[in-house]
Amino acid sequence: MKKNKQKNKTSEKFYSGTVVKSTGSWYEVKTGHKQVVTCRIRGKFRIKGIKTTNPVAVGDQVDFVMEPGKDTGVIIGIHPRKNYLLRRSINLSKQYQILAANIDRVFVTVTLIRPETTTRFIDRILVTAEAYNIAAVILINKIDLLHTPELKQQKETLKSIYEKAGYPVLEVSAHTGKNIDKLKTMLMNQTSMFTGHSGTGKSSLINAVDSNLNIKIGEISQAHLQGKHTTTFAQMYDFAFGGHIIDTPGIRGFGVVDINPNEVDHYFPEIFSYKNNCKFNDCKHINEPGCAVKPAVKDGQIPISRYQSYLQLFEELKHDDKNPYR
Repeated sequence: MKKNKQKNKTSEKFYSGTVVKSTGSWYEVKTGHKQVVTCRIRGKFRIKGIKTTNPVAVGDQVDFVMEPGKDTGVIIGIHPRKNYLLRRSINLSKQYQILAANIDRVFVTVTLIRPETTTRFIDRILVTAEAYNIAAVILINKIDLLHTPELKQQKETLKSIYEKAGYPVLEVSAHTGKNIDKLKTMLMNQTSMFTGHSGTGKSSLINAVDSNLNIKIGEISQAHLQGKHTTTFAQMYDFAFGGHIIDTPGIRGFGVVDINPNEVDHYFPEIFSYKNNCKFNDCKHINEPGCAVKPAVKDGQIPISRYQSYLQLFEELKHDDKNPYR
């Protein structure tokens, strides 16, 4: 383990590394020499006005010191983040959860059945990714289960919605190996993140891309056709072919936070592309005269589901008393 720097008045040695696993209370930090040290957060660091449930996230670059006489460390600082993906915590509505930090690309893993992913859920992740400057890709997984004409048409509709918005959409199957080679190319030499509902096959896809990882996968509950949580904590894995992947626990809801309601349309690319044609610069695309967005929705240039997601988010953020921008 390489020493980073040393205080003049103490014998404490400072080290740096990347957080590769978070369990809530403890963090595994990998140093430049590939050593992994289990660390906790120093008490003072925990109470510095941080409103997230996890002030340190997988992907963070941190500094730490070793605890005297122990093989564990204490995180004392976080390096500036390039970006991070943030959502409102489900059980603690006043707090936020950082899903991962310093990401090159987020892969939103969706399925049409077992379980079904809604466009509203997808849109919320995409808006947050846009707000924090993270490139996003839609992965339609379990293509091998789409046997009926209705499901195949549903898949084409979903694909069209997001391709119109400018997002890459890749049809994949961890079971048959469909397009796994293309997915591998997209992951190569990147720090990527997989997110989505439980049961959409995030861990299975990672195993299909690199079988050496052998990540535990779960089953689908037959009662509710929903996935069971097998990835309990966020964790970063190294690909043998180069690059890193952050696998996150399945999420059922995605609360969007810290976004100005008057700027929500900035994070819907296909809606924003019409904004300059609106009569008023501050057009909300609801009841204003001379709006260019509403006719585009009516003509099918902007999918109705995306417009509805925009309206829902605008109203939600506008009336959120925890939002500093409302």
